[in-house]
Amino acid sequence: MKIGVTGGNGFIGRYVCEEIEARGHEALVFDHHAHARRRAEAPEREVMLGDIRDATAMVELAAHCDGIIHLAAVLGTQETILNPRPAAETNLVGGLNFLEAVTQYQLPGVYIGVGNHWMNNSYSISKTAVERFVSMFNADRGSRVNVVRAVNAYGPRQLAAAPFGPGKVRKITPAVVCRALCGMPVELYGGGHQVSDMVWVGDVAKALVSAFEAAEAGTVLDHVVECGPVSSTTIRHVAEIVIDQCERKGYPRVEIVDLPMRPGEQAGAVVSANAETLRAVGIDPAGLVSLETGLERTVDWFIATQGEHWTAPEPLALAAR
Repeated sequence: MKIGVTGGNGFIGRYVCEEIEARGHEALVFDHHAHARRRAEAPEREVMLGDIRDATAMVELAAHCDGIIHLAAVLGTQETILNPRPAAETNLVGGLNFLEAVTQYQLPGVYIGVGNHWMNNSYSISKTAVERFVSMFNADRGSRVNVVRAVNAYGPRQLAAAPFGPGKVRKITPAVVCRALCGMPVELYGGGHQVSDMVWVGDVAKALVSAFEAAEAGTVLDHVVECGPVSSTTIRHVAEIVIDQCERKGYPRVEIVDLPMRPGEQAGAVVSANAETLRAVGIDPAGLVSLETGLERTVDWFIATQGEHWTAPEPLALAAR
């Protein structure tokens, strides 16, 4: 099958495209800009330029593929609070355009939800509203769309935010890894005591493509597939694992500095997944990549790509091994 992937040039999107191709399908990337470097990494992959807010463009995508995995969105918790309109317009209208397009052509589809679906920030609110539209379309419009709600995806190629990289949204793993490798204190909002499950990005891709294949085969689930680990952990524990791994690799040990909780999040929050729901799409949660293994792969990748994918702020440089 040719599977359209909105946001296919993004962090998760690239892994989804690779998983699609590994299963013998063809990925059709739908994105609003070409990402020249990423395009060069996969020159054989077809790209359709377009905006998910454009209903006509989404219908065109549906007309040229056998189904759609919808990933594109405006991200950010605190980043979307002061200006909620872009998240609302893109995520809500884009989600509806996706549903209308797959329904018009009777295509299978998958929608990616967010683990912190209950939080009161523009990102979580807008993303979760579309989950309810999926239920409505499946019940009353005959659509075939499954929902995969991923917790915090991490792994190689995730963009770091300032001062390390061009990312616009501060993500947990790049922020911790880059600081630990640069010998800078690791800053944790709320002291990192929030329970927030982490899941290897390759496992998220497998869950999304498996949910798509289930929809294509006629299995429309009446519940969300929650993609996350069997055992939960805190952000602080994640940071401690990264710091320990960097120290074992010859980098000076850094300290953890507690910061106030950022807007849009809640102290004592629990962002976890019911991993047993993965069985509905043929995935044994016990087979997911472990946190320690995934974080070590990620740390090694950031070490190897320093100066290319991310940069230590001046006058800092990576500590000598």
